[in-house]
Amino acid sequence: MDGNQQSSTQEVLVLEKQVQELSINGDEPPPRFIRRDKDDVPINTSLSSSIPIIDLHVLSSPSSSSEEKDNEMEKLKLALSTWGFFQAIGHNIPSSLLDEMQRKANDFFDLPMEEKKKYSINYDGKQDYLQGYGNDLVVSEDQLIDWSDRLYLLIKPLDQREYKHWPDNPNGFRKIINEYSMKTHLVAEIVLKYMAKSLGLEENYFHSAVQENAPTFLRFNYYPPCSRPDLVYGVKPHADGGAITILLQDKEVEGLQILKDGNWIKVPIVPHALLVNVADQVEIMSNGVFRSVVHRVITNTEKPRFSLAMFYVPEKEIDIEPAKDLITESKPRLFKKMKSEEYGELYFQSSSRGMRGIDNARV
Repeated sequence: MDGNQQSSTQEVLVLEKQVQELSINGDEPPPRFIRRDKDDVPINTSLSSSIPIIDLHVLSSPSSSSEEKDNEMEKLKLALSTWGFFQAIGHNIPSSLLDEMQRKANDFFDLPMEEKKKYSINYDGKQDYLQGYGNDLVVSEDQLIDWSDRLYLLIKPLDQREYKHWPDNPNGFRKIINEYSMKTHLVAEIVLKYMAKSLGLEENYFHSAVQENAPTFLRFNYYPPCSRPDLVYGVKPHADGGAITILLQDKEVEGLQILKDGNWIKVPIVPHALLVNVADQVEIMSNGVFRSVVHRVITNTEKPRFSLAMFYVPEKEIDIEPAKDLITESKPRLFKKMKSEEYGELYFQSSSRGMRGIDNARV
């Protein structure tokens, strides 16, 4: 359930044990974690240095010239239409805040298991949103399980936050989560604005879909060491189902890979950069100009890895369809019109069967 944490009518179960508990003894991973497909997609290491970097300060600063903004906006459009994501620098979030966020998260996952489980998911299928500490939700007997533990927090709508799932240990964790969330929201506004402008659309075209009561989720990901990284994914290959995702990567340990032109590309660590990727509903709204990128996380035997993802999802009742200005005779409509909530359900059901929801949304 990646990038679309809204609940589904499908019955789900929560795993009894955390992955961190399974990792402690270094035993063989249980069968539910062992991938059954042959991984014969090559890894291309030469393209890692080509991954786009966009300077958001150039786009947002009043001191930038029109030419500078236009050039950076064209780079943004090219990045999202060919790669589906970019590394954002100049985002105006202090490095000290990013470092402290990672320290607090690591401190949380280092807590005794009984302390962490005070914040466990108590999912019964009736909630609108998934919140709390846990890991994969199990929706089918043959589902491949990710080698990761997670803390899911709902940031918006404010009135649906369940603070019983917000850790107050380590001290100050809640405060820094709020601060990070507010600053990341400003980054999302800039990105969505210039995504629209780069396509010649009204600047609020994308942003208007994620305002007011639109769901925003914060997910802490913890990947314990794994004795069989050749057989077990940290996160199985998938694309996100919302609008955009903003990711803070681990400062030291790589693991994220994206699929491009039939090759897996390792995503390098750019200190204090934020990784921004397009999700399915923006690909639909852009009529396929922007790409929702398939990505995965690999495991390693020695070091744990951390990441922090902020998912922006359109408001449930928003109509998701291609922009009329992007439909032409040479570029016909590629996707159906549906409510965001409908797409969320389609995404969830498709993902549980190992399929992409967006492929089932095509005309």
